[in-house]
This record gives sequence, C-alpha cells and structure tokens, in this order.
Amino acid sequence: MQSIIQAENISKRFGEKLLFDNIFVNINEGEKAAIVGLNGTGKTTLLKILAGYENFSEGKISTANDIQIAYLPQYPELNENNTVLEAVFNSDTERVKLIKEYRNAIESQNLELIQKTNEAMDCLQLWDYEYIAKQILTKLSITNFNSKIKTLSGGQKKRVALAAVLIDEADLLILDEPTNHLDLDMIEWLEDYLFQTKSAVLMVTHDRYFLERICNKIIEIDEQKLFTYEGNFSAYLEKRSIRKENLMQSADKAKNLMRTELEWIRRMPKARTHKPKYRIDAFYDLKKAAQNITVDPELRIPVKSERLGKKVLEIENLSMSYGNLSLIKDYSLKINPGEKIGIIGKNGSGKTTFLNLITENITPDKGEIIWGETVKYAYYKQDGISFNDDDKPIDIIKALSENISLSNGKNVSASGFLQLFLFPPALQHAYIKKLSGGEKRRLYLCSILVQRPNVLILDEPTNDLDILTLQVLEQYLYDFSGSVIIVSHDRYFMDKIVDHIFVFEGNGKIKDFPGNYTVYRTQYETPDINKSQPKEKVIKKGTSENITKKLSFRDKYEMEQLDKELTRLNNERNELELMLNSGNLNNNEIQEISQKFADLLKLIDTKELRWLELSDKAEN
Repeated sequence: MQSIIQAENISKRFGEKLLFDNIFVNINEGEKAAIVGLNGTGKTTLLKILAGYENFSEGKISTANDIQIAYLPQYPELNENNTVLEAVFNSDTERVKLIKEYRNAIESQNLELIQKTNEAMDCLQLWDYEYIAKQILTKLSITNFNSKIKTLSGGQKKRVALAAVLIDEADLLILDEPTNHLDLDMIEWLEDYLFQTKSAVLMVTHDRYFLERICNKIIEIDEQKLFTYEGNFSAYLEKRSIRKENLMQSADKAKNLMRTELEWIRRMPKARTHKPKYRIDAFYDLKKAAQNITVDPELRIPVKSERLGKKVLEIENLSMSYGNLSLIKDYSLKINPGEKIGIIGKNGSGKTTFLNLITENITPDKGEIIWGETVKYAYYKQDGISFNDDDKPIDIIKALSENISLSNGKNVSASGFLQLFLFPPALQHAYIKKLSGGEKRRLYLCSILVQRPNVLILDEPTNDLDILTLQVLEQYLYDFSGSVIIVSHDRYFMDKIVDHIFVFEGNGKIKDFPGNYTVYRTQYETPDINKSQPKEKVIKKGTSENITKKLSFRDKYEMEQLDKELTRLNNERNELELMLNSGNLNNNEIQEISQKFADLLKLIDTKELRWLELSDKAEN
C-alpha cells in the first residue's frame, strides 16, 4: 500500500510540558487507524498536527501528491450565519468549489459559465452530491437543511461538521471523537460507513466496539513515545500486554545490574581512580535507563459510599411535555438497591430530561418522585464541567472534603485522593485552563465520587475519557454496591455495567427491558427481511453510473432467491440464539454453536450486502 501521510521525528512542547518526542507516524491508503493513550498525552494535538492545524517543535510531515485531508475537530467551529447545507458545502475541495461556481452561474444567468460548469459536473458525477449530503445529514438526525447554525445545539453542530467531513470523500479522514453527540443508531450507521469507505481513517475515540470492528492499526502514545500495533483493538490489547510484560522484565534486569554496579561505584574514591572510566559512565547510563522504565499508572477508585436502605426511588405517573412534544407519559417505576440501569434512545427522546426530573432540576407536568430516606445521590451531568479556569484541582477537591474515607477503612487527604485519579502533585496545582478536556472530565468524576454517594446518576460519563479511565470506572461501577442510572451511547460500557435497559422510544413511550444493550439489540431489533426494508446504503463516489441501470431478469431472480435465503438464515440465527441463551448447553456445545453462529453472521452480512446492491438498482 502507498503511504499517503508520514510524520518523521515530530516533537511537541507546550511550555515546559513535553507531549511527545521524536515520534514517527505513517498512514497508508485505505488504512483505518486510531490513536489511544491517557488523557493529556497529546492525542488531539497529534491529530491537529497531521491535519495541518497545529505547529510542531521539530520534525517534518510528508504527504502524497494531491492528497485530500478532511478533519473533524472535537469542538467544531462553524459560521453561525450559514444554513446547514451552506455549512456542509463550506470546504475548499474541488467538488465543493465547482458546485458553488455552478450555483453562482445559475443565479447570474451566465450561459457560458453554466455550460462550462455543467460539463465539469458531469465529468465528476456531482449531480447526486446534494442528495447524498442530505442523506448523510438525515442519518445524523439533521433534517431541516435551511436552519441557521446559530439555532443548533452543540451536538447538532458536531453532527453537521461530521456530515461536511464525510461528504468530501477525502483520501484521509481525521476524526476527533466522532461518536460524541451521536445516539446508538447513528453510531452504528457511522460504523458501517467508515467500515465500507475507501478513504483512510485516523481517529481518536474511546468507543471500543468501534475500534474493534473498524481499525486495522492502533497507535498508542505512552511516555512521550509512539507504539504502533497492527490489528484491531483486541489485537492491540494482547500485543500491548506482551510489551508491558517485557518492559517489566527489562526493569527487573536493569535494577539487578544497577545493584551490582552500585556496589562497585561506592568503593573508596582512591580505589575508583584505578577503574576504567567506561565503567563509571556505564553506571550512570544504566541508572538513567532504569529510572526511565515506568509502570502504567494505576487509577483506582476505592471510595467508600454511604449505606443504602431498602427503598431507593419510586416514580408514579410521571409526565413531561414541551408544547406538543411528549417526552414522558404516565410513567411509573421502582428502582431497587443495587440495580444498574442503562437508558438508551434517539437524541431528543427525553433521556436527559428524565434525569433532570428525578434529580428535581426541573418540575414535571404531573407525577410523583419519591427518594428513599437513606439515598445520597450524585448527578454527573453531560455538560456539568463548570470549573473556573483560574482554579486548581487541589482547591476544588479541598472545598468538597479535606479528609476522604476509602473502602479499605483508611483516610486520605485531598491531595492523596487526587493522586488516586492520576493527578500528580504538579498537575494538582496547575490551573484548570491548562488541563486537557479528558483531564477536566476525570477531575469532574473525582469531584462527584468524593461526596461518597450511594446512588449514581450518570449522563454520558464516557465522553472524553481515555480507555484506561473507562476500564477502571467500569470496574468501580461493577463493584459498586449502590444503585446506578446511566445514559450512555457507549455500547461496550453499557454491556459491561447495566443489567436493565430503559428504551426511550419517543412520543412519551418508555420500554422496560431486562438485560444489557447487546441482548436488547439482538432480541428486539434483528432485521426481518419480510417485514422491513434493509438498512439504506449511502451512495458512494463513482456509483451514480451503476445505480441508473435497471434490474436484468437474472438480477430479479437473484434478488427473489436472496429474499428466501435471508429469511431462512435469519430464522436459523434466531434458533441458535435461543440455544445459546437456554443455559442447557455444556462447554463443548457452547463452543460449537458459537462458531456456527459467527459463521452464520458472516454469511448473512455477505448476502445482505448483495441484496442492497440489487435494491439500489431496482429503485433507480
């Protein structure tokens, strides 16, 4: 594969802080890569450097000729006075410039320019371009294409910016947290889109299912260095663990050598003068090397929570509407001690409204919310970071508590507690404005848990957190003896934590489902080829010529056979799922049926993809 972008010997400093030193990055044509690492290690900065939006201290960047790069920042800045469509067509690519030129020619009635741009539009197959843009926007739940950007929410602006990046069909897509502000349906659509695109992709994301399915290369920033792993997320975890194990062995070996050399170097000065200088130099080199070998920082959350009684939360006939929009209608529920509930649903279906209702931040139209007497809840808001830029982490935690009780019976100071959350003394005394977005989220989490709650209410807690922090938070929530209510679009996170799902379906309807997200998705949203149309396929570059062809007799016959075969295969899949969930199989039978199930899913994917190709032809 041809390299399309290469960064050699890149270093970056912010003042005295070194983010990375003398690193090398290479992305090939069609490659799907992700950058991972702790918050504050420079993931977003590296994306900006590669996209050309950030300077670097040393090194050089080389790109293939005429390469086109599209960049999605974590917090996009759009022209507030543009409409949605104007914002999508606001790039400097050849296609967008030509479309604008054609529109201007039409408006000015310049016949010569109309003919010229018309021919160029034909050559580049751009007549479906606006349709494709609207199709992508609709998939991202942006349907009013003439809305002004200034009227949109932060999440909607991020989705418009994402659509603008995807429509460009660039050679390299650089995406910073593309799944933030997307609901689960949108995430799965984007996953399919990026899986199928011929563009190379380089992204930062904490969505581990995303990393598992899409990526064939993982790039880790660790201790100012870059480590590249070929393969998806599970391959990365395996190879990384081997590297860390080898590193620990090297550390032990270096320490043993140091002890030997230390005995020699501490001899009397008189004796030392007769020893070769290279031994002295080698000792100091060895000492430096041993000090540079570090173990992964361990983020621990051993917070002691208050005792929780038998009654947690009861809701009776809760209703909430905004004008004609009904979000919750006559809803009643009872949450028990230790229950871990996940809330899912499309954006705008009322998930955050529900959390604001039960925490009494807003008043319902009707209904009653009754908390148990022993409940001490903490509410982690999606937009809840409101620290003053001139504050310091140590002052924020001290204001909440100067002495914190841990689950092991010990007490720690505010400074000691911050160190458990990977805030070393230097970072504790840094100004908030100096922290990365992920470090601010981690501090916010710290400020929530220091209050020792026994009920946790979490609205999108995974946004901007690094994978290590997520893993530890998952373990904490898994062991947490209190009750948890979570709104999250992170499928991996939900699968590991929740044992109950509330599905906000819209129009005030809420479905109660016992189980995690994947079990729910499998049971309730398995596509039935006879009852619903398959997923709409986004038209890709270069296909406009193909889709204008009508189905031949052979195509029609193939499509009819695929209908029958997909029905049979989906029925077989349902039978295997029932067997796997029955609890009546031994280990050998589970392994055998699991393999059959995996092979069957691959076959169904292949058949459905062919069905979609024929369906595209039939509709045109």
